Amino acid sequence: MPRSVSVVIPTYNYGRFIGEAIESVLKQTLAASEVIVIDDGSTDDTETVVREFEDRGVRYIRQENAGVCAARNTGVAESGGDLIGFLDADDTWEPTKIEKQSAKFAVDAQVGLVHCGMREFDSETGSAIAEHLVGGEEGVADNLLLWEGPVIVGPGGTIMVSREAFDTVGGFDTRMKVGEDWDFCYRVARKYKVRFVPEALVNYRVHGAAAHHNVDNMERGMRLFYEKAFDTTDPGVLKLKDRALGNYHKILAGSYFQSRRVGKFASHAVRSIWRRPGNLKYFAGKMFNREIR
Repeated sequence: MPRSVSVVIPTYNYGRFIGEAIESVLKQTLAASEVIVIDDGSTDDTETVVREFEDRGVRYIRQENAGVCAARNTGVAESGGDLIGFLDADDTWEPTKIEKQSAKFAVDAQVGLVHCGMREFDSETGSAIAEHLVGGEEGVADNLLLWEGPVIVGPGGTIMVSREAFDTVGGFDTRMKVGEDWDFCYRVARKYKVRFVPEALVNYRVHGAAAHHNVDNMERGMRLFYEKAFDTTDPGVLKLKDRALGNYHKILAGSYFQSRRVGKFASHAVRSIWRRPGNLKYFAGKMFNREIR
């Protein structure tokens, strides 16, 4: 028996894009059982645009501005589907996304999350910028912890989760402003199987208003992620701690280097090397070339 699919679209001041996002859901080859838009306190014409779709079954719910995590959690709480897909209001789906992702759940009851490939496109010209077609299935939780190997492609719009998985891990962490998708997917992948559809079924819009978080926000978000991840007695997780934190500080060091914040770069480089002494060679080589990525 086919499982019902709820689609949750959080939005904040994306009235100029959200109509296209909704249309892409309504044109799916396998129809969603419901489409819920959570307006996170928009001050533009978002409500007017969304209400034009009410006669096609789209529900509009407004909340005070609380962030994308709270908006997604509200949408799930208001929904009733067995499976839940998330779409950012400035992106779109290809017509077969629901059909192809839901099929992965149908063959294995232990699957908790299915993700798919993603296409980046230029908002002004509509032309494709890049495609991301490599995603993880086995060992995803460890890879997310380590920042290594194939993980979850792209932003929240590429994932579909079972309601059971969402409820089991407790939804999105509203304390996080950056890394919330990473954190959510990690918690699901620790408890459930992950599957991947290697096709670009999400179109990710690159534009000036897209969320570009600074490195400080990234550091705060990922610090919380690791505090939670390593608050465990699981020896399989704890044995990865030095490797994971070594990689984490390596990435932060590179980001601070690129933004010319020497003090922060040095601090994280030292912590990276302390956790993983082999990273000394990496930093020495990159410093010599004056380039860290």
